[in-house]
Amino acid sequence: MPLPRALFYATSIAGHEKSVERSAATRLVPGESGRAILTTILGEFVLPHEQAAWTQSLVGLLGQFDVSDKAARQTIARLRDQGWLTSNREGRQTRWQLTQMSRDLLTEGADRIYQFGQVARPWNGTWLVLLARVPETDRNLRYRLSVGLRWAGFGTLGNGLWISPWTEREPQAAQLTAGLGIDATSFRAELGQLGSGPELVDAAWDLATLKTSYEGFLADTAPLNTAPSDPAAALTALVHRWRQFPSLDPDLPASLLPTDWPGQAAANRFAELRRALVDPARLEWLDTEAGYTPKQSTKDPR
Repeated sequence: MPLPRALFYATSIAGHEKSVERSAATRLVPGESGRAILTTILGEFVLPHEQAAWTQSLVGLLGQFDVSDKAARQTIARLRDQGWLTSNREGRQTRWQLTQMSRDLLTEGADRIYQFGQVARPWNGTWLVLLARVPETDRNLRYRLSVGLRWAGFGTLGNGLWISPWTEREPQAAQLTAGLGIDATSFRAELGQLGSGPELVDAAWDLATLKTSYEGFLADTAPLNTAPSDPAAALTALVHRWRQFPSLDPDLPASLLPTDWPGQAAANRFAELRRALVDPARLEWLDTEAGYTPKQSTKDPR
């Protein structure tokens, strides 16, 4: 049985007047690989329009994030070799088209990124408990199980014991463990007289590190201009920075979180900025694409 597509997805300068603005946007994604940023670009600009993209458009936007021309072209070629892109020559230029695989993965990833944190869900107090033991010697299998379960929002209490407050995630756990060939047992439980939900959360998840990440996002997005002169770079940086949180945050019920939890404020900030940026960013992208499109000859053929 194949691994869930969501797990596979999880494990994927012009003008002095823009320099200050660019630094405010691109510092959201310091040290990111060209491949990771290109994936965000494909999801934000190529997928929505269901059109191919010129090499120059992709290379130019990657250049806003200090990805060199050579490195950008190599990154595009690697995605082609990995089945994400196909190419068509038009004269001396090349256009890149998403494959069905990349469209599916990007669509699934976009849904999760845009919707994450936007709606608070009620919780009935029932926990999903999963027992899935892997030998200590099989580090690769342990790692793959850990990545898959954490992507699905599970936390661990150690010794192969995983928990989630969302019982509807049981099919994901079943698909993952079956795909990895791991024998597992799942059951549902409620907390008894000993201990508390917040104490259990502290033991199973690293909320301190996650809180710091949210606070960093809020601090770094505070100076972003909602009407920048280069909205495509700003939108790319914003979405790329936010896309980490659906895989880091288990989306716990509000009753299990600290009262000063910054996750909701961060989700609201992301949604507000994206609403302001998405239309001008995509218009800028279309204008850039049009600029590289060869003009039809107006000469009389006779």
